[in-house]
Amino acid sequence: MEKNPEFDDIRPYYDDEITPAIERLLNDSQFREVLGHLFPKEKREQIEQLVRTVTNQHDFQLLLIKRVVSELIDQTAAGITWTGLENVSQKTAYTYISNHRDILLDASILNVLLTNSGFETVEIAIGDNLLLADWIKEVVRLNKCFIVKRNVSRRQILEVSIHLSKYMHYTIRDKNQSIWIAQREGRAKDSNDRTQESLLKMLAMGSDRHFLQSLAEMNLVPLTFSYEFDPCDYLKAKEFQQKRDNPNFKKTQEDDLLNMQTGLSGYKGKIHLQIGQPINPSFLQLDDSLGRNELATQVASVVNEAIFMNYKFYPINYIAYDRLWGKNSFCDKYTSEDIKNVEQYFQQQLDKIDLQDKDIPFLKEKLEGMYAYPVRNFLAAKSLEL
Repeated sequence: MEKNPEFDDIRPYYDDEITPAIERLLNDSQFREVLGHLFPKEKREQIEQLVRTVTNQHDFQLLLIKRVVSELIDQTAAGITWTGLENVSQKTAYTYISNHRDILLDASILNVLLTNSGFETVEIAIGDNLLLADWIKEVVRLNKCFIVKRNVSRRQILEVSIHLSKYMHYTIRDKNQSIWIAQREGRAKDSNDRTQESLLKMLAMGSDRHFLQSLAEMNLVPLTFSYEFDPCDYLKAKEFQQKRDNPNFKKTQEDDLLNMQTGLSGYKGKIHLQIGQPINPSFLQLDDSLGRNELATQVASVVNEAIFMNYKFYPINYIAYDRLWGKNSFCDKYTSEDIKNVEQYFQQQLDKIDLQDKDIPFLKEKLEGMYAYPVRNFLAAKSLEL
């Protein structure tokens, strides 16, 4: 396919840009240090030699990213399961719209599972707020990521959104290349996964067609990630109290780095990924005479329901739900041993929170909510389905 310079500012690297990017990485002292942490059992010269053999995106993902992600999962999770591959075709490009649990791993896990099944990897939407070092900027573009510009003025938001949407339509339509994007900007801190209507409006901007037809061009497929444990849960709870106590509180770059590092290295328990069915048939039945705002609300509901119905639950989810709202609704789903383990887990996470005036009841309620909301949303979606 011919190169399209219109999107040079946000697209992944072309294959002929890979070798110079690899050389820049290997000349970056921070990246070389990261390599040492990622491959602690191998000599640095061997790893650098392996990196230098990379000449295209496929090799970069196969030789490096897939290897790193697979080893991380082996070290920090109790295994991955996934279902729903029969819902998609290798010949069709999709926009996988996903709930978001881990900053870096969600889309990488999807790519590993796809390649294991003979599918092409997806391009990944990543916010420029996470590009905190030069080596990270290089790695994400080598890893088929495209950039979502968030650090822009109010005046630039519309222009940037149209540009991004046009790139995504171009990627699906002309490149026949699938995409991964989170259902909202950033992760849902309380795991109350809700699709941002503004995201759907952005997706529709890249075409001159009617709102619903423009969205249909993107072939939306919902993804649901279910992690047994969220290594960043205590950091999210801490942030809830910081924002409660200081409405002007904002995370620093160091906070973002800590969240990324904790998400990668922390224990996740079991992980499940469910690929849903393409939702074009559902939302194309909506009344297209309605306004864009109303349609965005209704399409968001379709996406939400699809994500909610595909959660996989663990004892901690049922216990947290019963503690907050359920009044022992799910007591048959866990044992007294499960309760003991969950209590120990929550205490362990609370102990990690380094706030001067820790509000323990508040923090514990926030932790429990992160595990309870998926159950609550599933029950709400199930009642709608009935």
